[in-house]
Amino acid sequence: MEIMESMRVLQVINNLDTGGAERLLLDSIPKFIDNDIEVELLLLNGSDFPFLEMLKQKNLCKVHTLGTHSVYNPFLTFKIFKFFRQFDVLHVHLFPSLYWVSIAKMLSFSRVRLIYTEHSTSNNRRNSWLFNILDQIVYRKYAKIITISNDVDTLLRNYLKMKPSSFRIISNGVNLEKISRITPHDRTDFTSSEEKIVIQVSNFSKQKDQYTLIKAICHLKANVKLLLVGDGELKTECEALVGQLGLEDKVEFLGVRMDVIELLKMADVAVLSTHYEGLSLSSIEALACKKPLIASRVPGLSSVVEHAGILFPPGDAKALAQIIDELLSDQQLYEKTANLCYKRAQDFGLDTMIKEHIKLYKEVCPNLS
Repeated sequence: MEIMESMRVLQVINNLDTGGAERLLLDSIPKFIDNDIEVELLLLNGSDFPFLEMLKQKNLCKVHTLGTHSVYNPFLTFKIFKFFRQFDVLHVHLFPSLYWVSIAKMLSFSRVRLIYTEHSTSNNRRNSWLFNILDQIVYRKYAKIITISNDVDTLLRNYLKMKPSSFRIISNGVNLEKISRITPHDRTDFTSSEEKIVIQVSNFSKQKDQYTLIKAICHLKANVKLLLVGDGELKTECEALVGQLGLEDKVEFLGVRMDVIELLKMADVAVLSTHYEGLSLSSIEALACKKPLIASRVPGLSSVVEHAGILFPPGDAKALAQIIDELLSDQQLYEKTANLCYKRAQDFGLDTMIKEHIKLYKEVCPNLS
C-alpha cells in the first residue's frame, strides 16, 4: 500500500500587522493544522506587530522572517530561494510578497507550486503602464489565483486577461462558532447610557474613508458616540478633523485592539466607509455579531452587504447620517436589518474557506492528495 506524503504549505505575507489579510492568516493557521496540513509562515518583515505576538504565544507553527527592514527591498527575493526546496506549496498574500516570490521562482527555476490570494478590487499598480506589464509577467507564475469575491474576480480577470482556469473564487471566512461565544465589552467604559455607539474597524489608510464617517457625526439627530478602531498613516489627519469639527466628545480613537469582536458586540451600529474593498473581514465579523452594517456602495462590499445591511453612496456624509438616524429611531428596521446581517454572515464560515483552500492545494499538487 502506497503511503501518501503529507503536504507542506508555506504561507507568505509582508508582515503580521493588523490588516484583514493578516487577521485571516492568524485565524486560518490553527484550522490548517487541525486538517493535517503542515503549515509554516514566512514574513518579509518580522517586526513584533500584535498579531505576530499572538501567534507566537499560541506556538502553533514555525515562523520564518527575513528581517525587520522594508518589505519593498528587491533583494528579499534571493532570501526566498531556500524555502522552495522545503515546501510543496507557497500560498502568498499581498504586494510586494506577490512580486518577490514570483521573481524568485523565475530566477531559481523551481518547480514549487505557487498560489496567490487577491484581497482587493483595486490598487495603484493598475494605473501604471509599467506595473501593468510587470503584473502580466508576475501573476503568470502562480498556479492558481484565489479571488475573494465575485467583484475581485471580475476586475482581476479583466485586468490580467489570463485564462479563466487560472482563477478560483474562495470567499474569506470568519470563525462563526468562536464569535458566537464571545460576550460584549462593557459599554460604560466608553459612553453614558444615553448614547448609542457607532463603530468602524479598519486601518487609517488611503483605501479607507473615516473622513466621511467623522463628518456624518455632525449631521446626526441621534445622540451617538463614534469609536474608531485601528491605526495607520492617516490617523493623525482624522484626529485633526475631529478637532476642527469640535467632535472631541463624540469621537474616540481606540488604536489597535485585540478585542474587536467584544467591541462590535457592544456597539449599536457598525460602519465601513471605504473607497474600495476586497472582502472586509471586519465587515463579516460585524454581520456575525448580529449588528446592522452600513457600508459604502463599492465593488467588493456591495455584493456582500446588499439585501442584508444598508449601502450608502461613497463619500456622502449626509446620506450616511440619515441611515444611522433611521436605524436608531426605528426599532423594527433595526431588528430586521440585524437579523438579515446575521443570516448573511453564515455564508462566510472559516471552516468552509479552509476546506476550499485545502482542496485547491491538493489540486495543484495531485501527487500529494
